[in-house]
Amino acid sequence: MRNNQLLKKKVVRWESFLILLLLVEVIVFGLINPKFLIPRVLLGSINNFMTICIVSLFVTFVLITGGIDIQAGSIVGLTSIFIGVLWNDAGVNLYVACILGLLLGAMCGALSGFFVAYTGVQPMVVTLGGSFLYSGLALMVTNFSSTESYKGISGFPKNFTQFVKGRIFGIIPNQLIIFLVLVLIAYFLLHRTTYGRQVFLCGVNKNAASYSGIKTKLVIMSTYMLSGLGASLAGILLTAYLGTAKTDLGKEITLPVITAVVLGGTSNLGGTGSVIGTALAALVIGILRFGLSMANVNTQYLDIPVGVLLVLSVAIRFAGSNPNIQKRMGKLVDKFKPKQKAIV
Repeated sequence: MRNNQLLKKKVVRWESFLILLLLVEVIVFGLINPKFLIPRVLLGSINNFMTICIVSLFVTFVLITGGIDIQAGSIVGLTSIFIGVLWNDAGVNLYVACILGLLLGAMCGALSGFFVAYTGVQPMVVTLGGSFLYSGLALMVTNFSSTESYKGISGFPKNFTQFVKGRIFGIIPNQLIIFLVLVLIAYFLLHRTTYGRQVFLCGVNKNAASYSGIKTKLVIMSTYMLSGLGASLAGILLTAYLGTAKTDLGKEITLPVITAVVLGGTSNLGGTGSVIGTALAALVIGILRFGLSMANVNTQYLDIPVGVLLVLSVAIRFAGSNPNIQKRMGKLVDKFKPKQKAIV
């Protein structure tokens, strides 16, 4: 019980740090460019990195089990071109195509999850292969389209695109509301259900979880299905927002997604994690990239601070869990503490 309370306190402190970091970013970038602080501009920027926010929520489940998912970006592109070809060339109703796209994403995740859970192949190897496989399938799907792949498929109905581009009261983007709803769903699923506890137990000790009656292989496989489903949903929203279905829509999200999950407090070794932390970290990364672009930093350099955040977050989490480092830090702190004089 005491260990659980300490863990919760650490999570709360880390999430508080992320909130503080987010506020610092807003203040600093606001000082650099006052336009950054305009509510419509600041909130509207969330539309530009919503894909990272949504995908990272469900990749959190995967990392908690001790796995990793670097194929989500390929599933985003595959889903996008899949629904585009179904609607534009096969004459399928657009919303039916979206449902089929969600099923496709879940199937892609299930396939990779099966190999990870039931064959024992390293998750990095499986999802790396999956990223190439699903990118190749996306290019194959374009062969069934009358539109050249580099142009993308456009001309979607306004009721499909306007909802995603819309704003409540002319300020709050609809995509932000969708993201908040998904945060609540993911939070409830991971932190308030038996399934969520099983996900954590699989990451803490898979063998012990298996002996306690948990179907660990099925649980691990299901996390990859959730990740694939989240990537497909992100692909649909991104397609609607841009008004174009293309194969390469998610090609640049892998590094920001993994960084958001790890920076949010999820251990890369599994067993610990937080949906709220991931959501906050995704916003930190998105605001950082947007703020740097408004500060006239070349877009080709925007991945540098994200990479730095990833390395630092892993290093900090490792230092916090390593007893030898904790002991050394304690001695260092004691060394600089003022010595109390003896009372005569």
